[in-house]
Amino acid sequence: MKDSVQVEKTESARNWVRTLAKYREPNSLRSGFELGVSLGPFVALWVLACWVAHYSYLGAFLISVLNGMFLLRLFCIQHDCGHGSFFANRDVSDWIGRGIGIVTLTPYDVWRHSHSIHHSHAGDLGHRGIGDIMTLTTEEYHQRTPFGRFLYRLYRHPVVLFGLGPTYIFILQNRLPVGFMDQGSKFWVSAMGTNVGIAVLMGAIAYFGGWQSLFLVFLPTILIAASIGMWLFYIQHQFEETQWDDSEDWQLHEAALHGSSHYDLPPILRWFSANIGIHHVHHLYARIPFYRLPEVLRDHEELKDMGRMTLLESLKCAKLDLWDAGSRRLVSFKEARKMAKARSGAI
Repeated sequence: MKDSVQVEKTESARNWVRTLAKYREPNSLRSGFELGVSLGPFVALWVLACWVAHYSYLGAFLISVLNGMFLLRLFCIQHDCGHGSFFANRDVSDWIGRGIGIVTLTPYDVWRHSHSIHHSHAGDLGHRGIGDIMTLTTEEYHQRTPFGRFLYRLYRHPVVLFGLGPTYIFILQNRLPVGFMDQGSKFWVSAMGTNVGIAVLMGAIAYFGGWQSLFLVFLPTILIAASIGMWLFYIQHQFEETQWDDSEDWQLHEAALHGSSHYDLPPILRWFSANIGIHHVHHLYARIPFYRLPEVLRDHEELKDMGRMTLLESLKCAKLDLWDAGSRRLVSFKEARKMAKARSGAI
């Protein structure tokens, strides 16, 4: 049962929803501009990198590294399309999202459904496993077999979580509507339609730029964007003072406000990540276009310090692995082991 302080927090979170509603309307001209300044340079750099690949492999790769940042921004625009916040016309948003999904290797309708589940249950211990990063409680971890604990530790290793994992998800897993394969043709059409688009795109790149362009331009751009995107998704919810609750105690708005971070990035990184670091506001009211999120912080300074962390401060979050219900925070494997010994010694 929640005490009076928790009830007050819940009511406060609900009240913010009413306050934020006035920021939900997108500006079509602004949305078109943001799409243009993201897609235009992305295509130009892709063409430039393919041309440079004929003369310098290193040069093509370096251009692709930069272009990975523009692809990240396009994914963030696709993300806004999925929430229906990029254009007032939902059909326009959806078709732009589907088009971007070809270059991000992400079947839009499959991802949108998975991401909707994430928003509906973020921080709910009873609904984990779809659209999120797997997180065990300390109790669940210690109840696993040694091999089970090894597999979880392997999964949470930074090389897997931010390197091999994104590669697997975007290159392989996204080719099928994983998780929704028996839930109707819509998700199959989304996945297969995206695959056809990707095949056409790759064929065009190979035809005009040569096979080296696929390996020195196409793949590096995708994988760099995927790895950075996975880090952003991680840090938005995997920080020490995030919030998880059992289903009977979980509350949507409270979890959104207190279980999502404010990743206060330098301006250039904030631009490339389309303000997705203002994640607590986004989760509280997902229909706000990304370019209006800074407006929310300007008007409501009390939101700035909620879950705030800088780029440097965020690096230590990579070692957080388990949710400890007793201390109500994320802890490392090392800390969880010490806590388990201390608790067993106290019995």
